[in-house]
Amino acid sequence: MKAYQEIGMAKSLKFLVFTFLYLIYRAIPFPQFRSVYLRLLGAKIGSNCIIHDVRFFNYYRTGFGGLTIGNDCFLGDETLIDLAAPVVLEDQVTLAERVLILTHLNVGYADHPLQKVFPAQTKAVAIRGGSFIGAGAVLLHGVEVGPRSFVGACSLVREKVHADRAVAGVPAREIKTLQAPVP
Repeated sequence: MKAYQEIGMAKSLKFLVFTFLYLIYRAIPFPQFRSVYLRLLGAKIGSNCIIHDVRFFNYYRTGFGGLTIGNDCFLGDETLIDLAAPVVLEDQVTLAERVLILTHLNVGYADHPLQKVFPAQTKAVAIRGGSFIGAGAVLLHGVEVGPRSFVGACSLVREKVHADRAVAGVPAREIKTLQAPVP
C-alpha cells in the first residue's frame, strides 16, 4: 500500500499495462521475434540484432522507447537492462551474458533514512559503436563506454570509458590502450 501511495493511480496503471506487455515479450522464444515485438513497443532497434533472453525492469518509466539498439548488435542471455532512463547501444555493440546496465539509484521509499545521503537519481547509459562488454559486467547510471572499447568480465564500470580502451576490475580501471584499426 505504501508503494501505491507514493506513485499514485496513474503510475500504477501504467505499471500494470507495461507488465502485461512485458509478459508477452518474455513468452517469445526466438530472438528475431523479440526484436520485432520490442520495435512494436517503441524501441529503436537496427538490423541484424540478436537479442537472447534479455530482461528489462523499470520499463514503465521510459517505456520501451527509452531503448535504442544499433545495427549488428548482440545481447547475451540473462542480460538485465534498467529502463528508468534511456539506454543507447550503438552499432556493433556486444553484451555478453549476464551484463547488468543500471540507469538509476534509489535506496527505497521517500522516507528511507538514506534518501538524504543518496537521493534518487536517474541517468542515461550509452555504449558507443564497436564496443564489447564482458560477461557479468555492471555499468552504473550515467556511464558512457567510448567507441571500440573493451570491458572485461565481472567489471564494475562507474565512470566514463574513453574510446579505444580496455578496462577491467572492481572498480574498472584502464588496463590497455587499444590501437585503432587502420582503414
